[in-house]
Amino acid sequence: MIFSKYKTNKNILKGLRKKAGRNNQGKCTVRAQGGGNKTLYRTIDWARKNENGVVVCFEYDPNRTAFLAKLQYKTENVKEAYSYIIAPKGLKMFDTIQTIKERRRNLLLRPGDATILYNFESGDFIHNVELFPGSGAKIARSAGTSSQILQYASKDYAKIRLPSGSQRLISLNAMAVLGIIANENHNRIIIGKAGRNRWKNIRPSVRGVAMNPVDHPHGGGHGKTKGGRPSVTPWSRITKGQPTRNKKKKNKLILSTRKK
Repeated sequence: MIFSKYKTNKNILKGLRKKAGRNNQGKCTVRAQGGGNKTLYRTIDWARKNENGVVVCFEYDPNRTAFLAKLQYKTENVKEAYSYIIAPKGLKMFDTIQTIKERRRNLLLRPGDATILYNFESGDFIHNVELFPGSGAKIARSAGTSSQILQYASKDYAKIRLPSGSQRLISLNAMAVLGIIANENHNRIIIGKAGRNRWKNIRPSVRGVAMNPVDHPHGGGHGKTKGGRPSVTPWSRITKGQPTRNKKKKNKLILSTRKK
């Protein structure tokens, strides 16, 4: 995938203010953040407002793991002439991307084409899936991820396998994009030096086992020791395997939980 050397359109860029892990009260809620290079936010068309566009170039996005594809549309309005989408595998320069929001059958879809779940076939790999019609893409948005349509469970819902391995029902009127997101080897990148993490707004963090007992529950002991207890935060909250979903509130659309 060849990236563009030209400057992007300013109409689809926004300034991104750094938070350094702090909330609106100035309190640090996420540790080990701060510094880093200045970045601009690329406005992505999650809802696919325009119908057809041509891929002009590919660009790197410092705010996400996936690459971006820049589309150009036939319009006289300069502000709406360009937009960004997440680049899937197999997408090439000057490909025409189409968006179909009506119910049709036997469509010839290519990677990057967006349509409702009703128009896909069983077994298709999709990304940028909406949880509900009109909510915008929520599922499978990072590099190398995708969801798969398992079957059409009823007249209103399709059975989808999520990237986590769980299965749930999603409305047939929800939008999705065909294909798998590119840059699947992003987790194999070797950082190489500590300074590169500082460029990415990541500060050094100290291991809990290297601290004293007064500073961390994992601290203390003679020599190197794991402490003989599950991994916890400095405030003794379980970090690995702690369920975050409320068991009392059951969602009928979720058929199975993620695989451990």
